[in-house]
Amino acid sequence: MKKLLMLFLFFTAFNVFAAPVDVNTADAPALAAALHGIGLKKAQAIVADREKNGPFKTLQDLGRVKGIGDKTLEKNKADIQFGAVAAAPVAATAPAAPAPVAASSPVAATAAAVAAKVAPAVPAPAVPAPAANAIAVPALPAK
Repeated sequence: MKKLLMLFLFFTAFNVFAAPVDVNTADAPALAAALHGIGLKKAQAIVADREKNGPFKTLQDLGRVKGIGDKTLEKNKADIQFGAVAAAPVAATAPAAPAPVAASSPVAATAAAVAAKVAPAVPAPAVPAPAANAIAVPALPAK
């Protein structure tokens, strides 16, 4: 009996520390495993809503799924990610570029004057040259 209880606690604790899940890419079993209070049926409803209405962008969008209320969202907000939000479709043909403005035109002169007032020229700070015996350290990749 003790072993059975320990096994139950092990698998229950594993779900408590589940990694965040992207609701826009995960399948129903992954959603059910990662989110508290979400079984396979609600997870399937999330996937069906995503396929019908497009990707979720906010917790409120996820709340439009029947059976998912504010309490469920509050419990899971730390484990929900909205990573793969698709961009709007790109048109087949790009719009024509605006005609260039001649440098001597009044529009160009006005634009240059406004730019000078808004962003006055500030010299870049001087960066000291690396010492001859310095070791180059590569930058860490962005997450």
